Amino acid sequence: MSTPDYSKTPTITTYDNRHLAVRTLEWCRHPDTPQTTEIRPTYCQYDARGFLSQSADPRLAAAGLNNFTCDYDLGGRVLRTCSADAGTSLALSDAAGRTVLGMSGLVVTASGSTDMSRAVTTRRQYEDRSLPGRLLSVVEQASGKTGRVTERLIWSESSAKASANNLVGTCIRHYDPSGCVEIGSIALSGLALSVTRWLMTDDEVQADWQGDDRRGWDAQLDDVPYATLSQGDAAGRVVGITDAVGNKQRMVLDIAGMSTGRRLTVNGEEKVIVRSTTRSAVGQVLQEEHGNGVVVNREYEPQTQWLKRIKTERPAGHPQGAGVLQDLRYEYDPVGNVKCVRNDAEETRFWRNQQVEPENRYGYDSLYQLVSASGREKVNIGQQNRSFFPADSISCTRYLRTYTYDSGNNLTRIRHSASGSGNCHTTYITVSDSSNRAVLRSLAATPAEVEMHFGPSGEQLQLQPGQALAWTERGELLQVTPVEREGAQDDWEYYRYDARSQRVVKGSRRQTGSGTLTQRVVYLPGLELRTKSSGESLQTVVSDNVRLLHWESGKPEGLSNDGLRYSYENLTGCSGLEVDEDGCIISMEEYYPYGGTSVWSGSSETEADYKTVRYSGKEQDATGLYYYGYRYYQTWAGRWTSADPAGTADGLNMYRMCRNNPVTFRDSNGLLTEKEIQTLMFQTRQHMSQTGKDLESVMHNILGLNGDDAAVIRSRLGNTFPEPRASTSGINEITAFEEQIEAMSMPGGSLLPYRSSQPHAREFSTPAVSGLLCRIAVVDFFGYIR
Repeated sequence: MSTPDYSKTPTITTYDNRHLAVRTLEWCRHPDTPQTTEIRPTYCQYDARGFLSQSADPRLAAAGLNNFTCDYDLGGRVLRTCSADAGTSLALSDAAGRTVLGMSGLVVTASGSTDMSRAVTTRRQYEDRSLPGRLLSVVEQASGKTGRVTERLIWSESSAKASANNLVGTCIRHYDPSGCVEIGSIALSGLALSVTRWLMTDDEVQADWQGDDRRGWDAQLDDVPYATLSQGDAAGRVVGITDAVGNKQRMVLDIAGMSTGRRLTVNGEEKVIVRSTTRSAVGQVLQEEHGNGVVVNREYEPQTQWLKRIKTERPAGHPQGAGVLQDLRYEYDPVGNVKCVRNDAEETRFWRNQQVEPENRYGYDSLYQLVSASGREKVNIGQQNRSFFPADSISCTRYLRTYTYDSGNNLTRIRHSASGSGNCHTTYITVSDSSNRAVLRSLAATPAEVEMHFGPSGEQLQLQPGQALAWTERGELLQVTPVEREGAQDDWEYYRYDARSQRVVKGSRRQTGSGTLTQRVVYLPGLELRTKSSGESLQTVVSDNVRLLHWESGKPEGLSNDGLRYSYENLTGCSGLEVDEDGCIISMEEYYPYGGTSVWSGSSETEADYKTVRYSGKEQDATGLYYYGYRYYQTWAGRWTSADPAGTADGLNMYRMCRNNPVTFRDSNGLLTEKEIQTLMFQTRQHMSQTGKDLESVMHNILGLNGDDAAVIRSRLGNTFPEPRASTSGINEITAFEEQIEAMSMPGGSLLPYRSSQPHAREFSTPAVSGLLCRIAVVDFFGYIR
């Protein structure tokens, strides 16, 4: 594949006299049309104080529309946000800067009036002046409905028992939308040592913690407690976990605090998960030896440190015999986009005089959006089909997929061609002419029809024709109805979440030829409890990419109890190879760039059916949606089902997946790419080191921070920050650092910049990033922290 000519396609940013970016020009050139270049301008406007008031991408700007319009209060906090994708919302704060009232789901009509018929009002109550002012409750009320108390927080008072467990002043009991979480003890490092979860008695009833009587709240809870115990070292790093059914995981750390081994004890029997780990001087994993005897070697390019090879093999002397199971080799273009990935463990095969090589090749436009992908697929795979094939089935053919985007970075067409098998089809996606909301053409033939398929806050209301989606007041997917029946029960799948919008329960009901089958999954730390009405009860112990399956009842024939399943990922986290604890292959799977299975084979269809983690290392539900943590992803459209809860962290288009480059970037939680998260963490560490700020001072200055959030930040970031030191940076160094942040804050960047009301104070609003900062953190990059 020849290298496209992307010369004379710069990115140019124009600043006003306040050094605020007001226009960014990007040159878009497609490799198939090198003579044509499209200039795409993005605009920003600021108010008199320097606060960002309007922003528009090239597509909406051409129509005279904005992606975002923001209004601020006198203190510089966002008061009103009007988003083309996420709708209009309001946020009111008290004198202490705490959010007390929020409204979402507002719709601004063509006449300029506000439609509140589908609005959701959220009220937060805090302690009075005599106390520290911590959050006590959250009340959510949808328009026309009675308000529900969705959260209650109980804080520990000073007592001998609380002091003994280091609980004084912390949230010890949190009633949330899925039940209740109780903290039993906390280490001096801030690590929660004992956490107990209770679920609701009835999954189908939404939590409502009305009244002041705790006994009334507890009456809504199930009698079964799920307790998770953690062990930490002196630095607060987790070295051991005991899950809710008594399974124990033990982590071995090196002197730098990095994992070198893991062990799992089930029913008194210890199993080695990771025997040893070798790392480079910068902490990159070079080699891992697993408990099944399989060795994984990783190689990196010496100058760029990009991953260039992942080799998974059974070494000489292995009981199953030596052999290479997977050998992925990566090639990149000069800026780091993946050009080619080849699996040298597979052979080149031939089918109908067609040479089918085990490799994928990718092409990009000048904005680094994926525009073409070629690879191999099973001959009878069909459109969006995930058919299982025996391991000895070798009938594969070549395919080519091309992708088309509009000027707002919306994927509008996926064209698939496999001439050898005749599997040729095109998926069209219709985009609204007033936002980035979009659905399949089968749902909306024209742009004017798109908006009716979305809620006021940007949640998609229909998955496919006849498949309805229902959402909570918080914008979480509540229920999917894959099959609707007249005069009979529908098939449905429902979900319940905790206070941080992380899934805790999944349940489903579907009609089969023999009756109604119901399933339920409970997600706990390191453990999944899966039950079926057919009598199957399965405990899945999760340890990173390794799962142990223990059946209490209903074990399928041909499967061993307490067997380990090792999942081996590629660059973007896709689970392509599964190996059992003996080192034998369970299944192999290959994916199209935006998801969907192109090749799937294995030793047993029954065993392969228990593979739950697939594309991007995420779980695929019965609906076909992938659950990422904060959002759900639809592979057939290459889009999220809801607007980004992190705002513009990943650009002005709030539905775009991995910056339209899913073979290079990885999204681990549904907010933004891991590369952006790493960049934000690096910039934060650098700033703290330059300004001499310690972690505690930052935590206490995060707006709306509660005890749970502080524990999260302490446990996640406490070991990554350097020791604070006095600032030795001169003004030139600080300016250079600010320019790095500025580059990230351009339209489509990771940070939303605005001017502080204080002279010479530049502030940035960082959205929730991977649970690291659970509220909006306002940090002044001249050393002042509000």
